[in-house]
Amino acid sequence: MEKDCFVCRKHAGLLELAGGTIYEDEYVYVGHIDRGEKPVYPGHVMIDLKRHVPSLADMTAEEASAFGIITARVSKALRECEHAEHIYAQVSGNSVPHLHMHLIPRYPGTPEEYWGPMEVYEWDDAPFATERGILLLCERIRAQLERVQTT
Repeated sequence: MEKDCFVCRKHAGLLELAGGTIYEDEYVYVGHIDRGEKPVYPGHVMIDLKRHVPSLADMTAEEASAFGIITARVSKALRECEHAEHIYAQVSGNSVPHLHMHLIPRYPGTPEEYWGPMEVYEWDDAPFATERGILLLCERIRAQLERVQTT
């Protein structure tokens, strides 16, 4: 663990996020984004590689497989249980040098000028979530992941 790394601190249980853990295995961690006091868009999920590496190019084959599979599963859960019409995926790494991917859903009725992974945060009428809303959304995604895994 890198002691100054936000993502490593989250994996070590030193940070508590709204909604808790959506999914976790030996390679990846999935949770809803927490922006502190800033508005949070419902369904804005982060998928983190557990091992501290800076980029997609640094993953092992096993990590890449786990990362890809959970990205597809969470995207499908957002589409099915939250009725997202599109899922944006973004890996940046500019401010946190620990591999993580943002999944941001686009919901029906989103004006086209706000389409894009982070543009929704500029939309004054975006359906921003409360802490309770995030908790309930995370419960629905967890339940959907469990249903899909067992069927």
